Amino acid sequence: MTTLTSIVLVIALVLSIIVPFGAFLIGERNKGRYKTSLGINCFFFFGTMVLGAIIAFGGDGSTAMAAEATGEAIPGLSAGLGYLAAALVTGLSCIGGGIAVASAASAALGAISEDQSILGKSLIFVGLAEGVCLYGLIISFMILGKL
Repeated sequence: MTTLTSIVLVIALVLSIIVPFGAFLIGERNKGRYKTSLGINCFFFFGTMVLGAIIAFGGDGSTAMAAEATGEAIPGLSAGLGYLAAALVTGLSCIGGGIAVASAASAALGAISEDQSILGKSLIFVGLAEGVCLYGLIISFMILGKL
């Protein structure tokens, strides 16, 4: 990767952080600014992903043709997909665990405020919801161990 493409990729990544935040701050104080900010963030994120894919796979194809001729996998592609899988496992399990903890913890607090004797029973559900994040983290370590 040349220095020019590295600079363009870094600029795109910085813009994907700054522009949605600026749109959020400048926007009118209503629900529409959240949608606008999210839309801009998605546009820049997926645009950066497409730009990175073009940079990564936009070469002359000599590496892919050499790997195809020998019957081997493209070098670096399997490792890159493994890192992507580990990141997705960790991120999505943490998002799911966060949603589960938010619903379980609020229900537990409501139940505890009415009857304090069920504190231990309600903490079990909060702990089970946090376990989802830990399972995702363990799976991502297992994926990274195979690379």
